Amino acid sequence: MKCLQRQPKLSRAEELRRCARSQKVTQMNVKLLGLEGDADLQFLLQGGDLLKVRSTSWKKTRFFKLQEDCKTMWHESKKTFKTNQTFSVDEISGVRMGRQSEGLRKYTEEQVEGRCFSIMFKGRRKNLDLIASSEEEARKWVNSLEKIISNLNNLTCQQKTEHWIYSCLRKADKNKDDKLSQSEVQNFFRLINLDVDDDYAEMLFKKCDKSKSGYLAGEEIEHFYDLLTHREEIDVIYGEYAKTTGFMSSENLVEFLLKEQREKATLADAHKIIEKCEPDENVKQKKLLSKDGFLMYVHHPEAWILNPVHKDVYQDMSQPLNHYFISSSHNTYLMEDQLKGPSSTEAYIRALLKGCRCVELDCWDGDDDEPVIYHGYTFTSKILFKDTIKAIKEYAFKTSDYPVILSLENHCSVKQQEVMAHHMSTILGSALITAPLGDGMPTEFPSPEELKGKFLIKGKRLNKLEATFATKAAAADDTDVTEEEESNDEEEKEEAKESSKKKKKLKLAKELSDMVIYCKSVHFHGFEDARQNLSFYEMSSFKEGKAMKLAEESANAYIRHNVEKLSRIYPAGSRTDSSNYNPVPLWNAGCQIVALNFQTTCTDMDLNLGRFVVNGKSGYILKPAYMRDIATEFDPITLTRGDWLKHKTLHVMVISAHQLPKVNKKKSSIVDPLVKVQVHGVPADVAEKETNAVDNNGFNPSWNENFQFDVYVPDLALVRFVVEDYDSTSDNEFVGQYTLPLSSLKMGEFSSWLWIFAAFIRSFRPLLLKPLMALCFQTS
Repeated sequence: MKCLQRQPKLSRAEELRRCARSQKVTQMNVKLLGLEGDADLQFLLQGGDLLKVRSTSWKKTRFFKLQEDCKTMWHESKKTFKTNQTFSVDEISGVRMGRQSEGLRKYTEEQVEGRCFSIMFKGRRKNLDLIASSEEEARKWVNSLEKIISNLNNLTCQQKTEHWIYSCLRKADKNKDDKLSQSEVQNFFRLINLDVDDDYAEMLFKKCDKSKSGYLAGEEIEHFYDLLTHREEIDVIYGEYAKTTGFMSSENLVEFLLKEQREKATLADAHKIIEKCEPDENVKQKKLLSKDGFLMYVHHPEAWILNPVHKDVYQDMSQPLNHYFISSSHNTYLMEDQLKGPSSTEAYIRALLKGCRCVELDCWDGDDDEPVIYHGYTFTSKILFKDTIKAIKEYAFKTSDYPVILSLENHCSVKQQEVMAHHMSTILGSALITAPLGDGMPTEFPSPEELKGKFLIKGKRLNKLEATFATKAAAADDTDVTEEEESNDEEEKEEAKESSKKKKKLKLAKELSDMVIYCKSVHFHGFEDARQNLSFYEMSSFKEGKAMKLAEESANAYIRHNVEKLSRIYPAGSRTDSSNYNPVPLWNAGCQIVALNFQTTCTDMDLNLGRFVVNGKSGYILKPAYMRDIATEFDPITLTRGDWLKHKTLHVMVISAHQLPKVNKKKSSIVDPLVKVQVHGVPADVAEKETNAVDNNGFNPSWNENFQFDVYVPDLALVRFVVEDYDSTSDNEFVGQYTLPLSSLKMGEFSSWLWIFAAFIRSFRPLLLKPLMALCFQTS
C-alpha cells in the first residue's frame, strides 16, 4: 500500500500569518468585484454541505465553498485521502433551480423539488446535480452563484487582466511569503505562457529589485507587472494623437475616431468614451484620456471588430420566412456520437441558447404509450418526447424571440402519434401554429416578425393545406403517406441494395397531420416538378451529398427553387462521429435550413456560429436581394455580371495578441502562436493567409504582418481568424478562433478581437485558464 505522509503541522504564528494573508487576498478580490459586505458572497466564501446526486443509489454529501480568488469553487470528498476538486466559475453556463436536469428528475422525488438545483457547465462537462438541506438554502446557493457569475462577467477587460495576472503571481509564490524570488519569477513566466531567456529574466529581475534583497516585494512587484504589460503598439498610436500635455483631449480623440476608426464621431461621443474608460477621476474631470484609458477603450466592446450596430436585430424581419438563412441543428438530442452516445434534453437547451431555430426530434414508440426520442437502431439512450417538448418550451425564446421549427422524423404508431400531438398541444399551447395566419388560403410564408414566439411543425401531412379551406367531403381520410427515411448516406445506399431506397407507407394520425401548416415534408423529384406541382409550404430534405451536387452543378436552379420553397440539408449517415460538413456552399445556393451537429466543435460549426452571431443572434439572417428574386441570374460558381459583384479589397494587419491559453498540459510547454486569416464564401473568394509563428510566447506575441484579400461577393463572405500553436513535426494545435460576416466587420485601426472568459474558445478539453485573450489588428 502506498504510504501517504501528512504535511508538517504549522506553528501558531505561521497559521495566523497565512490566515491574515488569505483574508487580505479575499478582500482584494471582493473589492475588485464590487461586493464589499455582500451577504451572498460571504455565504459562498463560508461554504456548506450539499448532497451530490449521480443516481438513485449514489447521493453523497460534499462540502462546497468559493476560494479566496472569488472565481474558483472548491469541494471536498468525504473519502479518506480523496483528492479535493475545483472548478472555475468561468466554466459555469448557468444555475437552475429545481429538478430541471434529467438526472434530478430521474433520481429524486417530487417532494425535494424546492431543495434541488443544478450547475450547468460549458462544453461537454456533465451537470452538477445538488440537493440543499432546505428550500431557503437552495435559493441562497442559486442566487449567490448567479450574482458572482454576473459580477465576474461585468468586470472590465483591464480588471480581468489584473485579476488573472495577480492570480498567476500568487501561484508562482510557492512559499506564500508575498515575495518573488528569481526562481519564482521564472515559474511565473511559465504560468503566463511565456518562455524567457535566463539572461533576460535575470536582467528584468535585477531591474525591478531596487532593494537588492534578492526578491521582489510590494512596489517592486508592481513595477515588474508594469514592465510585463507594457504595449508598444499602444504607445505608438496613442503618442501620435496625445497632443495635449501627454494626454488625449476630446478633440484629439475625435480626430482618432474619424481618421483611424473611420467612425462618424462628435465631441459628445468622445466625452462618453472618456466617461466610460478613463480610470483616473482627475483626468476624467478635465475631459482628457490617459494611456490607460485609451487601452481600456481599445478593449471596450465599442472598439471590437464586430460592428456594434449588428449586435442587435438590424435587418428587415418582415420578409417571408423562406427569405432567411435559419440556424438549424441535426439530431439535436445527441450529446456526442450517432451510435452509442447519450441523448439528452440538455442538448436541446444548449442548441436553443446558441440561437438555433430549427431542432430535430427522432420519434419512436416507447413504453407505457409514451413516445421517446433517440437515434433509431443504435445504442444511443432514449429520452421522453414530452420532456423534450417541455425543455424546448422553456428555453426556445431565451436567446431569440423568433420562431422555432420542430422538425419531426416520425417513426411512431398512430396511437403514439396521437400522444405526440396531445403533448405538443397541451405543453406549447397557443404558441403552436395549428392554422394559417390571417383569413383564407395563404400564398406565401408569414415573416419571422409575424411568427415571434411561435412554434412551427415540420413533418408529413395527409393532404394539401388547401383542403382545410375546402368542403369536408374534399378532406382526406386516408392515414397513409409515403415516407423516406433520412438516416442513411446517399452514396452508400445507391451502391447498396435498391430496396434501401424503397418507399414505404407510414400510418399518420390526423391530429399530428393537422399540426403541419407551413413546413410539409415532401419528396424532391427535380426543380421543374417542384415548380409546377408543389405549393410554397411543401419542402424537401436533402442528404448532404445530393445537396452539394446540386449546389455545384445546378446552383442557379437551386437558388431559384429556394426563392419559393424551403430546403433542409442534413449530414451524411456515414458521419457516425457527429462530424459536420461545410455549410457555406449550401448557403451560397440559397438553402435556408442547413442542419449541423451542434454538439461538435469544428471549423464548420465555427462558420455556422459566425454566420448567426449578428442580427441579435436571432437565428435568422436575411438573404441578399438577388437570392430573393425568382428571376435571378446569380450563380456562385460562374459569377456572371450582376448586382452581386461588389469587388472589395480587405486589408488586414495582424498586430499582436495577449494572454493566449496553453494547449498542452505540460507545465513547461509554451505556445508558439501563429494567426490564420481565412475568407469563406463563393469559390472565387475562398482564401487563407497566415503569419509567421512567434517562438515560445503566448503572453504577448507580436506579428505586425499585412494581408490583402480580394472579395467579389461580400454579401456571402465570412472572415475567420484562427490562432494555432505551431508544430514543425505534426499538425498545429488549435488555440482559438472568431468568425463573423465580412459585412459586419468594423473597419479601423486597433480593432480588437476579444475572447472574454474563453467565450469563443473551442476545444475538446477545457481552455478556461485565462480570463482574457485579445488579438489586435487593423482592417480597411
